[in-house]
Amino acid sequence: MNATMRRVVIGATAVSMALSIAACGKAGDDKDSDSGSSGSGDKSIGLLLPDSVTARYEKFDKPYFDAKVKALCSDCKLEYANAAADPAKQAQQVSSMVTKGVKVIVISAQDSAAIKSSIQSAVDKGVKVVAYDRLAQGPVSAYVSFDNVKVGELQGQALLDALGAKATPTSKIVMINGDDADPNAGQFKQGAHKVLDGKVDIAYEQSGLWKDTVAAQKMSAAITQLGAKNIAGVYAANDGMAGGIANTLKGAKISGIPLTGQDAELAGIQRIVAGTQSSTVYKAFKPEAEAAAQLAVDLLNGKDIKGAASETLTSGSGDKVPSQLLTPVSVTKANIKDTVVKDGLYTVADICTAEYAAACKAAGLQ
Repeated sequence: MNATMRRVVIGATAVSMALSIAACGKAGDDKDSDSGSSGSGDKSIGLLLPDSVTARYEKFDKPYFDAKVKALCSDCKLEYANAAADPAKQAQQVSSMVTKGVKVIVISAQDSAAIKSSIQSAVDKGVKVVAYDRLAQGPVSAYVSFDNVKVGELQGQALLDALGAKATPTSKIVMINGDDADPNAGQFKQGAHKVLDGKVDIAYEQSGLWKDTVAAQKMSAAITQLGAKNIAGVYAANDGMAGGIANTLKGAKISGIPLTGQDAELAGIQRIVAGTQSSTVYKAFKPEAEAAAQLAVDLLNGKDIKGAASETLTSGSGDKVPSQLLTPVSVTKANIKDTVVKDGLYTVADICTAEYAAACKAAGLQ
């Protein structure tokens, strides 16, 4: 009897312990599952870029941004979308990221004004927004870019330097600006005018919409209006448009005149080596992308960003935005080695393909 009772007690105890262990295991599994699910949502960062035409975004900005986020937050989930130059599509992408539970969105706005309501909606749902490269309207938490007025000043000064003695108040300049929907375009334009006004005659000025085809058409119209022999130089707001303009100039048999650019695209650097473009502006993509990643992770973790975003800019919607502005650099044939090559953006081999070998040798790159 006693032995039987002992067996019953021992058996009951074993079952009880097993159930307790199972219950603990289940509770622990549920906790880990909830934590993983919650962590995934709580640590989700989205990157929205404006177009795939501008080479820098897919080739440099995205990979640099992704790598820095992963280095700072190994368990962060990354979401990415490209607007393909469509403001409506970008608005949908913001909404989609909010639905997915993204907590911080880093956005380079295709249209800084049109995206305002989408940003407001995201912020109303508790999402933090970082404006990247372009200052979007609406209640963004931070902005990281370059001093864009300075970019325009560098472009304008490079044009004057290339003109040399031909930089006179009567020298006719063609000015092809960026997309008016991009606030950066207005700042580039402002900086360029600050340097050029009164020193040359800006005889033709239009927007090229950041498209090489549009810029080429505008350049053709300028040649028709002003006459090929009367154009002393061309201001192009970026390298993509400069490429279209260079083709138009070649077709019109216009050579030896200065042509500016911006973004230090490989094709732009190669044109500088070849002498069909006189300058570009190098905005180091890696520090910009890494700064945006740092701000995004800090906002995700509730950290103060004032140390990094120490300046304040006012957006087109009147919002005061903590900003981090980096310094741009003018690039001509003389300092290609000391800028884009030294920083590892391109190797000499990247630049000096067979087509440019002779020009590279003449420029001292080989």
